[in-house]
Amino acid sequence: MTFLLSLKNPILPTRIQTHLPKLSTMSTNFFNSHAFAGNPIKLKTPKSTDPFSPSSALNTLKTLLLGNTHEPHFPDFKILPFRKGRPLAGSVRGDSAEPNWCLGWLSFGDCKAFLENSEVNLSEDNLVYLGSDSEGCGIYVVYWAIDVTEAGSELVKELGARQFCFVELRTLMVATDWENASAMGQLAIAGHAKSLLEWHTASLFCGFCGGKNILIDAGRRRQCSNELCKKKMYPRVDPVVIMLVIDKENDRVLLSRQSRFVPRMWSCIAGFMEPGESLEEAVRRETWEETGIEVGQVVYHSSQPWPVGPSSMPCQLMVGFYAYAKSLDINVDKEELEDAKWHSREDVKKALTVAEYKKAQKSVAGKVDQMCKGVERGQSLSTDFNLESGELAPMFIPGPFAIANHLISSWVNGVEAQVKQLASSFSNL
Repeated sequence: MTFLLSLKNPILPTRIQTHLPKLSTMSTNFFNSHAFAGNPIKLKTPKSTDPFSPSSALNTLKTLLLGNTHEPHFPDFKILPFRKGRPLAGSVRGDSAEPNWCLGWLSFGDCKAFLENSEVNLSEDNLVYLGSDSEGCGIYVVYWAIDVTEAGSELVKELGARQFCFVELRTLMVATDWENASAMGQLAIAGHAKSLLEWHTASLFCGFCGGKNILIDAGRRRQCSNELCKKKMYPRVDPVVIMLVIDKENDRVLLSRQSRFVPRMWSCIAGFMEPGESLEEAVRRETWEETGIEVGQVVYHSSQPWPVGPSSMPCQLMVGFYAYAKSLDINVDKEELEDAKWHSREDVKKALTVAEYKKAQKSVAGKVDQMCKGVERGQSLSTDFNLESGELAPMFIPGPFAIANHLISSWVNGVEAQVKQLASSFSNL
């Protein structure tokens, strides 16, 4: 669906192509710029027969751990440390004066040296394969992640001396320039690594026999060490439906607030799927349970990996929909939501106008810069969303790093109607 909305597909029959709407440049950018999607090294992961596949990389790692580095075509290993779910990051300045961040990749030698006197040993039992890529001239780079939480505060000080620090992924998410493909790729890599590492942390023991699980397949799976069990575990993905509920007749949308939201922020309704239901059924059930609104037609928009949810569910996938209301009276479930209200197109459009997301991105990037230099300062992100007069905006919605922003923005700009028309066209083929 996303690909079809982005461009005319030359391999599709002409009869289908005639149904494709002409979407604006802004809308197609929204479809293709979800934070944490488009991981550049995961998309290029070699097949098992290639020389730097996960299994080949693991064999090379074992050789490297033994100290044998004289094999031909030896790849360059880069390792990304995490501490308490936070990736190592550093500050960089490009052509502009605006500060930005980069992932704190360490070479194999540097990582080994940093961990030499710590509680964490660099071994095949705690390194997780992320992917590989070619840097040209026959040089291959293999990327790994490692959890160094148990290494202690001394490691933090040593890395801090190099102007590196462990930064919350949510902070990096806001600090990332979403118009910079390279920066978005770095964020996607960090999100993938965090999801894998936290899955490993939550899967230490077998759910069948209680035995200890061990890493296998370069950290992409776990297996029970009990010889009578030996059950294999794979990282699971927890689907979350997120929906923009639309009152077509009155040209307005339903937005909600949770108690954990920063002041004045409103967003879409969202909820987890339950066993035995489809995505569409989950959309209708969650909307009804939380707001008392009955939903009819449900139309798919796009999806987004979401590694910044609760640590108990480290591999979430946000699946976005438009949901068309059949009833209008709101009955908020106060255990789920703080409030829910209908908002006109004019009010939502104004919220998008006054919310200076670029200003927020630059402000938080500056915060990361200060943190990496050892000068951390507290800051409320909501204070960045102000009117030009300096007064607080009446409301704002999450920034472009969130799929909620894409859903709401596409409705405000009229793309939603085209997506709905496209979905109806496909259902009639």
